[in-house]
Amino acid sequence: MIKKITSNKKNLQVLYEDNHIIIINKRSGDIVQGDKTGDKPLSEVVKEYIAEKYNKPGAVYLGVVHRLDRPTSGIIVFARTSKALPRLNTLFANKEAKKTYWAVVKNPPSKKYDKLTHWLKRNPKQNKSYAHVNEVPDSKKAILEYQQIKKLNNYYLLEIDLHTGRHHQIRSQLSAVNSYIKGDLKYGADRSNKDGSIHLHARKLTFMHPVKKEQITIIAPPPTDAIWDDCLI
Repeated sequence: MIKKITSNKKNLQVLYEDNHIIIINKRSGDIVQGDKTGDKPLSEVVKEYIAEKYNKPGAVYLGVVHRLDRPTSGIIVFARTSKALPRLNTLFANKEAKKTYWAVVKNPPSKKYDKLTHWLKRNPKQNKSYAHVNEVPDSKKAILEYQQIKKLNNYYLLEIDLHTGRHHQIRSQLSAVNSYIKGDLKYGADRSNKDGSIHLHARKLTFMHPVKKEQITIIAPPPTDAIWDDCLI
């Protein structure tokens, strides 16, 4: 059962919670961890939620396991204990967590299903990754699989399984096949979304609980707007 909590005037959507982990449905625009913008990160909002719910007077422990791009929405896992954090870090580093994303694109890929393999080279100054067909210096191999699961009025819904976790991987690889994500100006969209979001959502995550050793599958509802709503019909 999803719980919606208002904490410091921010809506926090808790997808799963126990003594060792807490899983949040991140809103587009939220940053997971503090950065140079100085904006309040999601990690601090979650700490405040835990402190309030469990009446913790001291500092709240919370470990950041992974991140999502700021304009992307969806599943984020935090560790609530020092025991869980290194185990989760290892699990994600070893690609033992199965991540599935939804992306709404203007131009459909040439095939309804395909595996894309590129070599991504990151440009830190632009905060952008460029996809190359062949290996280039300082590039990293990136692999994903996609399938077109729905045709919308003016867009297409793709479901994406990541085999690697590279900087801006989905955004860069889809752009490389002329299938840019709605609202993603950085990677080829002709216009932005009014709220600064892009239509990329971390939809599903399956992994082994780091302490209980039970398989957990989490599905996060996408943001509420006309296009995402059409994806659910």
